[in-house]
Amino acid sequence: MLYWLLYQRLFSHFPPFRIFRYVTFRTAFASLTALFMGLIIGPAIIRQLREFQIGQYIREEGPSGHQKKAGTPTMGGLLIVIAIVVPTLLWADLSNPYIWLAIFATMAFGAIGFADDYLKVVHKRNLGLTGRMKMLLQFAAAGVVGIALVALTTKWHYLTNLMVPFFKQFRPDLVIEAIRHYPHIWLFAFTPFVLFVMLVLVGSSNAVNLTDGLDGLAIGCTVIAAGALTVLTYVSGHAKLADYLALQEMPAVAELTIFCGAMVGSSLGFLWYNAHPAEIFMGDVGSLALGGAIGTVAVIIKQELLLPFIGGIFVIEALSVILQVGSYKLRKKRIFKMAPIHHHFELVGWSESKIITRFWILSLIFALFALTTLKLR
Repeated sequence: MLYWLLYQRLFSHFPPFRIFRYVTFRTAFASLTALFMGLIIGPAIIRQLREFQIGQYIREEGPSGHQKKAGTPTMGGLLIVIAIVVPTLLWADLSNPYIWLAIFATMAFGAIGFADDYLKVVHKRNLGLTGRMKMLLQFAAAGVVGIALVALTTKWHYLTNLMVPFFKQFRPDLVIEAIRHYPHIWLFAFTPFVLFVMLVLVGSSNAVNLTDGLDGLAIGCTVIAAGALTVLTYVSGHAKLADYLALQEMPAVAELTIFCGAMVGSSLGFLWYNAHPAEIFMGDVGSLALGGAIGTVAVIIKQELLLPFIGGIFVIEALSVILQVGSYKLRKKRIFKMAPIHHHFELVGWSESKIITRFWILSLIFALFALTTLKLR
């Protein structure tokens, strides 16, 4: 909105407003807007959630030290979603469909998380949507994103190729492969691509959700992952840099840098109140929204296969749960004292603050490694 007003409408009358044409400048403003919005409205949201008695219910089988956190306001993810969406609407070019797709994914996954959190509050126990219903809704939202991307392959030149890290010339196209193997079902040629998008988004949203178990852990890792995505998005949308680094040149996705910047700012604003000891928890409304947003951006800029490195901690947390459940079902034995893995380290004797700090460090290492792959091709 401000981009439209200050640049598209007032630039001809006041030439210095040309500065608002630059993505980097608007990304910085979106980031700061999101940060200060989170800091300013945070106390009001915390107070309101306390008045509505929307507190977190702690499962009894978890680490005993968590019981003192019972009653801490949850559903703070509403603050995160607001602080992402509003600055994006203010500073981005709203004629760009990728912006609306990222906003849709954030709000759709956030809505699923909101429903889950709300039911937990109503039931006054750690029981929200059933696992099957939750997954069904997530796959439905992700499917809409996948189908929308297919629609953008014509006018907006979105490509369904996969960018494989370390192999700059190897770019398999899921659609072409499907047509090659199944020429008689060309109507369903985009099905492999849509299914792939669904797996990426659902996996990303649930991985962030599983990481959200300690004060500031998930949101701190999100700051780092969103920061890496900001760099990757800007590079992908910059013609010269994309050509130099042998990336798929997509000028239209440059506008998504503003969305990523807003995600960084909103996460920092929320971390101010979520840092140990937390004054508010993000709940599923925040973790699912952030995971959906991260996955959507990665798919749009064609860095889906780099996502496990960008969000390395999220992947480790999800794998720990998968391994724990699989091991118990097959061998009736547990690999970890408790999953996700951050609870294992709690039961081993690590303090909460030490786990959080060390996981942040690991997250930064993963993100930096992901950025180095831009040159290692």
